[in-house]
Amino acid sequence: MRITADISMYPLSDEFTAGIIDFIIRLRREPRIEVLTNQLSTQLRGEFADVTGAVNRCMHDSMVGAGSMVFVVKYVNADLPISTMPHIAAGPR
Repeated sequence: MRITADISMYPLSDEFTAGIIDFIIRLRREPRIEVLTNQLSTQLRGEFADVTGAVNRCMHDSMVGAGSMVFVVKYVNADLPISTMPHIAAGPR
């Protein structure tokens, strides 16, 4: 089953940028998943085991030896096209 995930990392420290960048770089090195990052979160898609395994490994590596942090992950059991903008029909405003 192919899935899509949306993940955000919130380090609870003043020096947060480096940790977020390291986390994203680790995700991008994971094989067999598509990774797209924007200013608010990172989206992943691929086979269930590949996506969830990548999230677990990268979260673990970020948490080991680091300060406190929060991760928010949403999983969708659908293979969403994360690299294209959705079409939104104009309707009443």
